[in-house]
Amino acid sequence: MTRKMALYLTLVVGLIVFFTYMIYMPGNSYKGALPTLDDAGHEMARRFESHVTALCSNPAGRNYIEKQGLAAAKKYIAGQFKSSGYQVEYQEYQISGDTFANIEVTHLGTTYPDEVIVIGAHYDAVIGAPGANDNGSGVAAVLELADRFKGAELLRSVRFVAFVNEEPPHFMRGSMGSYVYAKHVASKKENIIAMYSLETIGYFSDEPGSQRYPLLFNLFYPRTGNFIAFVGNLKSRGLVTQSLRSFRAHASFPSEGIAAPAIIPGINWSDHWSFWKQGYPAIMITDTAPFRYPYYHTSEDTPDKVDYEKMVYVVQGIEKMLKEFLLKE
Repeated sequence: MTRKMALYLTLVVGLIVFFTYMIYMPGNSYKGALPTLDDAGHEMARRFESHVTALCSNPAGRNYIEKQGLAAAKKYIAGQFKSSGYQVEYQEYQISGDTFANIEVTHLGTTYPDEVIVIGAHYDAVIGAPGANDNGSGVAAVLELADRFKGAELLRSVRFVAFVNEEPPHFMRGSMGSYVYAKHVASKKENIIAMYSLETIGYFSDEPGSQRYPLLFNLFYPRTGNFIAFVGNLKSRGLVTQSLRSFRAHASFPSEGIAAPAIIPGINWSDHWSFWKQGYPAIMITDTAPFRYPYYHTSEDTPDKVDYEKMVYVVQGIEKMLKEFLLKE
Protein backbone atom coordinates (compact mmCIF):
# COMPACT_ATOMS: atom_id res chain seq x y z
CA MET A 1 0.00 0.00 0.00
CA THR A 2 1.36 3.38 -0.97
CA ARG A 3 1.62 6.24 1.53
CA LYS A 4 -0.96 8.20 -0.45
CA MET A 5 -3.45 5.34 -0.33
CA ALA A 6 -2.83 4.87 3.39
CA LEU A 7 -3.55 8.53 4.03
CA TYR A 8 -6.70 8.31 1.92
CA LEU A 9 -7.96 5.28 3.84
CA THR A 10 -7.16 6.97 7.14
CA LEU A 11 -9.16 10.00 6.07
CA VAL A 12 -12.12 7.87 4.97
CA VAL A 13 -12.12 5.89 8.22
CA GLY A 14 -11.81 9.10 10.20
CA LEU A 15 -14.81 10.62 8.43
CA ILE A 16 -16.86 7.48 9.02
CA VAL A 17 -15.98 7.50 12.72
CA PHE A 18 -16.77 11.22 13.00
CA PHE A 19 -20.13 10.92 11.22
CA THR A 20 -21.01 7.94 13.42
CA TYR A 21 -20.18 9.99 16.51
CA MET A 22 -22.43 12.82 15.32
CA ILE A 23 -25.45 10.79 14.31
CA TYR A 24 -25.49 7.70 16.53
CA MET A 25 -28.25 8.05 19.09
CA PRO A 26 -29.51 5.67 21.80
CA GLY A 27 -32.92 4.06 21.76
CA ASN A 28 -35.24 3.55 18.84
CA SER A 29 -37.44 6.07 17.09
CA TYR A 30 -41.15 5.33 17.34
CA LYS A 31 -42.54 3.55 14.30
CA GLY A 32 -46.03 2.80 13.11
CA ALA A 33 -49.37 4.53 13.47
CA LEU A 34 -49.69 7.10 16.20
CA PRO A 35 -51.97 6.12 19.09
CA THR A 36 -55.39 7.71 19.18
CA LEU A 37 -55.55 10.88 21.24
CA ASP A 38 -57.85 10.77 24.24
CA ASP A 39 -60.11 13.64 25.31
CA ALA A 40 -57.31 15.24 27.33
CA GLY A 41 -55.06 15.13 24.28
CA HIS A 42 -57.66 16.79 22.09
CA GLU A 43 -58.13 19.46 24.73
CA MET A 44 -54.37 20.09 24.81
CA ALA A 45 -54.40 20.48 21.01
CA ARG A 46 -57.16 23.08 21.34
CA ARG A 47 -55.07 24.98 23.90
CA PHE A 48 -52.11 24.98 21.52
CA GLU A 49 -54.30 26.38 18.76
CA SER A 50 -55.68 29.03 21.09
CA HIS A 51 -52.18 30.12 22.14
CA VAL A 52 -50.85 30.27 18.58
CA THR A 53 -53.92 32.14 17.32
CA ALA A 54 -53.61 34.69 20.12
CA LEU A 55 -49.91 35.24 19.43
CA CYS A 56 -50.70 35.84 15.74
CA SER A 57 -53.63 38.16 16.42
CA ASN A 58 -51.86 41.35 15.31
CA PRO A 59 -51.99 41.44 11.46
CA ALA A 60 -48.79 43.51 11.32
CA GLY A 61 -46.81 40.87 13.19
CA ARG A 62 -44.71 40.94 16.37
CA ASN A 63 -41.13 42.10 16.20
CA TYR A 64 -38.83 44.97 17.06
CA ILE A 65 -40.50 47.16 14.44
CA GLU A 66 -44.10 46.06 15.05
CA LYS A 67 -43.93 46.88 18.75
CA GLN A 68 -47.69 46.76 19.26
CA GLY A 69 -47.80 43.12 18.25
CA LEU A 70 -44.75 42.35 20.35
CA ALA A 71 -46.31 44.06 23.38
CA ALA A 72 -49.55 42.15 22.89
CA ALA A 73 -47.64 38.84 22.76
CA LYS A 74 -45.72 39.79 25.91
CA LYS A 75 -48.96 40.61 27.73
CA TYR A 76 -50.58 37.37 26.60
CA ILE A 77 -47.66 35.19 27.66
CA ALA A 78 -47.39 36.89 31.05
CA GLY A 79 -51.13 36.49 31.55
CA GLN A 80 -50.97 32.77 30.80
CA PHE A 81 -48.07 32.30 33.22
CA LYS A 82 -50.00 34.19 35.91
CA SER A 83 -53.12 32.12 35.32
CA SER A 84 -50.99 29.05 36.04
CA GLY A 85 -50.10 30.54 39.41
CA TYR A 86 -46.58 31.78 38.70
CA GLN A 87 -44.93 35.03 39.69
CA VAL A 88 -43.76 36.58 36.44
CA GLU A 89 -40.33 38.21 36.17
CA TYR A 90 -39.23 40.47 33.33
CA GLN A 91 -35.66 40.93 32.19
CA GLU A 92 -35.76 44.28 30.46
CA TYR A 93 -33.05 45.76 28.26
CA GLN A 94 -32.83 48.54 25.74
CA ILE A 95 -31.95 48.80 22.08
CA SER A 96 -31.69 52.29 20.60
CA GLY A 97 -33.92 53.69 23.34
CA ASP A 98 -36.63 51.00 22.99
CA THR A 99 -37.26 48.59 25.87
CA PHE A 100 -37.62 44.87 25.26
CA ALA A 101 -38.19 42.07 27.75
CA ASN A 102 -37.61 38.39 28.27
CA ILE A 103 -40.38 36.81 30.36
CA GLU A 104 -39.62 34.11 32.93
CA VAL A 105 -41.20 32.04 35.67
CA THR A 106 -39.55 29.54 37.97
CA HIS A 107 -40.69 26.42 39.80
CA LEU A 108 -38.16 25.80 42.57
CA GLY A 109 -36.91 22.33 43.32
CA THR A 110 -36.94 21.06 46.87
CA THR A 111 -33.67 19.11 47.12
CA TYR A 112 -31.37 20.70 44.54
CA PRO A 113 -32.95 24.13 43.91
CA ASP A 114 -29.69 25.56 42.54
CA GLU A 115 -29.68 23.03 39.69
CA VAL A 116 -31.81 24.68 37.01
CA ILE A 117 -33.27 23.39 33.75
CA VAL A 118 -34.38 26.14 31.36
CA ILE A 119 -37.18 25.57 28.85
CA GLY A 120 -37.34 28.46 26.40
CA ALA A 121 -38.82 29.70 23.14
CA HIS A 122 -38.69 33.05 21.37
CA TYR A 123 -41.93 34.97 21.08
CA ASP A 124 -41.02 37.42 18.33
CA ALA A 125 -41.60 36.66 14.66
CA VAL A 126 -39.57 37.57 11.61
CA ILE A 127 -40.61 40.76 9.82
CA GLY A 128 -43.45 40.06 7.36
CA ALA A 129 -44.55 36.77 8.92
CA PRO A 130 -47.34 36.00 11.41
CA GLY A 131 -45.00 33.50 13.07
CA ALA A 132 -47.46 30.70 13.83
CA ASN A 133 -45.04 27.81 13.64
CA ASP A 134 -41.96 30.04 14.00
CA ASN A 135 -42.31 30.36 16.86
CA GLY A 136 -45.84 30.45 18.17
CA SER A 137 -45.68 26.66 18.36
CA GLY A 138 -42.64 26.75 20.65
CA VAL A 139 -44.20 29.38 22.93
CA ALA A 140 -47.44 27.39 23.12
CA ALA A 141 -45.44 24.36 24.26
CA VAL A 142 -43.62 26.40 26.91
CA LEU A 143 -46.95 27.71 28.25
CA GLU A 144 -48.43 24.23 28.34
CA LEU A 145 -45.41 22.71 30.08
CA ALA A 146 -45.35 25.50 32.65
CA ASP A 147 -49.01 24.86 33.44
CA ARG A 148 -48.50 21.11 33.70
CA PHE A 149 -45.59 21.48 36.11
CA LYS A 150 -47.24 24.10 38.33
CA GLY A 151 -48.14 21.73 41.16
CA ALA A 152 -45.39 19.17 40.78
CA GLU A 153 -42.96 18.20 43.54
CA LEU A 154 -39.56 18.53 41.87
CA LEU A 155 -36.04 17.87 43.14
CA ARG A 156 -34.50 20.41 40.76
CA SER A 157 -35.70 23.79 39.59
CA VAL A 158 -37.27 24.37 36.22
CA ARG A 159 -37.51 27.78 34.58
CA PHE A 160 -39.79 28.64 31.68
CA VAL A 161 -38.66 31.59 29.57
CA ALA A 162 -40.10 33.43 26.57
CA PHE A 163 -37.25 35.19 24.79
CA VAL A 164 -37.57 38.35 22.75
CA ASN A 165 -35.64 39.34 19.61
CA GLU A 166 -34.45 36.00 18.27
CA GLU A 167 -35.13 36.94 14.66
CA PRO A 168 -32.94 39.17 12.43
CA PRO A 169 -31.39 41.69 12.79
CA HIS A 170 -30.76 40.47 16.35
CA PHE A 171 -30.14 36.84 15.44
CA MET A 172 -26.82 35.60 16.87
CA ARG A 173 -25.90 39.07 18.11
CA GLY A 174 -25.59 40.67 21.51
CA SER A 175 -29.07 42.19 21.21
CA MET A 176 -30.71 38.75 20.94
CA GLY A 177 -32.97 38.28 23.95
CA SER A 178 -31.63 34.86 24.87
CA TYR A 179 -28.05 36.14 24.60
CA VAL A 180 -28.84 38.94 27.06
CA TYR A 181 -30.47 36.37 29.32
CA ALA A 182 -27.70 33.76 29.15
CA LYS A 183 -25.03 36.38 29.74
CA HIS A 184 -26.91 37.62 32.81
CA VAL A 185 -27.33 34.20 34.43
CA ALA A 186 -23.68 33.41 33.68
CA SER A 187 -22.61 36.62 35.41
CA LYS A 188 -24.47 35.38 38.50
CA LYS A 189 -22.81 31.97 38.11
CA GLU A 190 -26.17 30.22 38.01
CA ASN A 191 -25.97 26.46 37.60
CA ILE A 192 -27.96 25.89 34.41
CA ILE A 193 -27.58 22.14 33.99
CA ALA A 194 -29.58 22.01 30.74
CA MET A 195 -31.31 24.39 28.37
CA TYR A 196 -33.94 23.33 25.83
CA SER A 197 -34.89 25.66 23.00
CA LEU A 198 -38.32 24.77 21.58
CA GLU A 199 -38.05 26.09 18.05
CA THR A 200 -40.66 25.64 15.32
CA ILE A 201 -42.19 22.36 16.49
CA GLY A 202 -45.56 22.19 14.74
CA TYR A 203 -45.19 21.02 11.14
CA PHE A 204 -45.01 17.38 10.05
CA SER A 205 -45.49 15.59 6.75
CA ASP A 206 -45.88 11.94 5.77
CA GLU A 207 -45.01 12.71 2.15
CA PRO A 208 -41.81 10.99 0.90
CA GLY A 209 -39.19 13.59 0.06
CA SER A 210 -40.72 16.20 2.38
CA GLN A 211 -37.55 16.37 4.50
CA ARG A 212 -34.31 18.02 3.36
CA TYR A 213 -30.86 18.28 4.97
CA PRO A 214 -27.51 19.97 4.56
CA LEU A 215 -25.13 18.19 2.19
CA LEU A 216 -24.50 14.46 2.91
CA PHE A 217 -26.84 14.19 5.91
CA ASN A 218 -29.63 12.97 3.63
CA LEU A 219 -27.63 9.73 3.46
CA PHE A 220 -28.23 9.05 7.16
CA TYR A 221 -31.64 10.46 8.05
CA PRO A 222 -35.24 9.86 6.89
CA ARG A 223 -36.49 11.69 3.80
CA THR A 224 -39.99 11.95 5.26
CA GLY A 225 -40.55 14.91 7.59
CA ASN A 226 -42.72 13.23 10.20
CA PHE A 227 -40.30 13.36 13.16
CA ILE A 228 -39.14 15.77 15.85
CA ALA A 229 -35.39 16.47 16.02
CA PHE A 230 -33.04 16.91 18.98
CA VAL A 231 -30.10 19.06 17.89
CA GLY A 232 -26.91 20.03 19.69
CA ASN A 233 -23.25 20.83 19.20
CA LEU A 234 -20.44 18.44 20.05
CA LYS A 235 -20.05 19.82 23.59
CA SER A 236 -23.75 19.22 24.24
CA ARG A 237 -23.70 15.68 22.86
CA GLY A 238 -24.25 14.20 26.31
CA LEU A 239 -27.41 16.24 26.76
CA VAL A 240 -28.64 15.32 23.27
CA THR A 241 -28.20 11.59 23.85
CA GLN A 242 -29.57 11.65 27.39
CA SER A 243 -32.61 13.65 26.33
CA LEU A 244 -33.36 11.63 23.22
CA ARG A 245 -32.96 8.35 25.09
CA SER A 246 -35.54 9.50 27.61
CA PHE A 247 -37.88 10.92 24.97
CA ARG A 248 -37.80 7.70 22.99
CA ALA A 249 -38.50 5.68 26.14
CA HIS A 250 -41.64 7.70 26.88
CA ALA A 251 -42.97 9.22 23.66
CA SER A 252 -45.15 7.73 20.93
CA PHE A 253 -43.72 9.87 18.17
CA PRO A 254 -40.83 9.53 15.67
CA SER A 255 -37.60 11.26 16.68
CA GLU A 256 -34.09 11.84 15.39
CA GLY A 257 -30.99 13.38 16.93
CA ILE A 258 -27.65 14.88 16.03
CA ALA A 259 -24.68 16.42 17.83
CA ALA A 260 -22.53 18.19 15.26
CA PRO A 261 -20.21 21.16 14.79
CA ALA A 262 -22.06 24.48 14.83
CA ILE A 263 -20.71 25.32 11.37
CA ILE A 264 -23.19 22.87 9.85
CA PRO A 265 -26.25 24.85 8.68
CA GLY A 266 -29.12 24.70 11.15
CA ILE A 267 -27.23 23.37 14.16
CA ASN A 268 -27.05 26.71 15.97
CA TRP A 269 -30.15 28.41 14.55
CA SER A 270 -31.99 29.31 17.73
CA ASP A 271 -31.73 30.43 21.35
CA HIS A 272 -29.63 27.45 22.47
CA TRP A 273 -26.70 29.16 20.70
CA SER A 274 -26.78 31.92 23.31
CA PHE A 275 -26.29 29.40 26.11
CA TRP A 276 -23.42 27.72 24.27
CA LYS A 277 -21.68 31.09 24.19
CA GLN A 278 -21.77 31.10 28.00
CA GLY A 279 -20.58 27.52 28.33
CA TYR A 280 -23.93 25.94 29.23
CA PRO A 281 -25.19 22.62 27.80
CA ALA A 282 -28.12 23.40 25.52
CA ILE A 283 -30.04 21.78 22.68
CA MET A 284 -32.80 22.63 20.24
CA ILE A 285 -35.96 20.59 19.80
CA THR A 286 -37.40 21.34 16.37
CA ASP A 287 -39.31 20.14 13.34
CA THR A 288 -36.19 21.33 11.41
CA ALA A 289 -37.87 24.57 10.22
CA PRO A 290 -36.60 25.55 6.70
CA PHE A 291 -35.45 22.00 5.97
CA ARG A 292 -39.12 20.96 6.00
CA TYR A 293 -41.55 23.80 6.52
CA PRO A 294 -42.53 25.36 3.17
CA TYR A 295 -43.93 28.50 4.83
CA TYR A 296 -40.84 29.29 6.88
CA HIS A 297 -40.30 33.07 7.27
CA THR A 298 -43.17 33.91 4.93
CA SER A 299 -46.55 35.61 5.24
CA GLU A 300 -48.13 32.14 4.99
CA ASP A 301 -46.80 30.99 8.37
CA THR A 302 -50.33 31.18 9.74
CA PRO A 303 -52.12 29.25 12.52
CA ASP A 304 -53.87 26.91 10.09
CA LYS A 305 -50.50 25.47 9.00
CA VAL A 306 -49.67 24.08 12.46
CA ASP A 307 -50.49 20.46 13.30
CA TYR A 308 -51.70 20.88 16.87
CA GLU A 309 -52.56 17.23 17.42
CA LYS A 310 -49.08 16.03 16.52
CA MET A 311 -47.69 18.71 18.80
CA VAL A 312 -49.51 16.90 21.63
CA TYR A 313 -47.40 13.77 21.17
CA VAL A 314 -44.22 15.86 21.10
CA VAL A 315 -45.03 17.90 24.20
CA GLN A 316 -46.24 14.88 26.13
CA GLY A 317 -42.89 13.22 25.39
CA ILE A 318 -40.95 16.34 26.43
CA GLU A 319 -42.94 16.53 29.67
CA LYS A 320 -42.08 12.94 30.59
CA MET A 321 -38.44 13.50 29.63
CA LEU A 322 -38.25 16.58 31.85
CA LYS A 323 -39.88 14.79 34.77
CA GLU A 324 -37.23 12.11 34.57
CA PHE A 325 -34.42 14.69 34.82
CA LEU A 326 -36.14 16.86 37.43
CA LEU A 327 -36.90 13.92 39.72
CA LYS A 328 -33.73 11.88 39.31
CA GLU A 329 -31.64 11.52 42.48
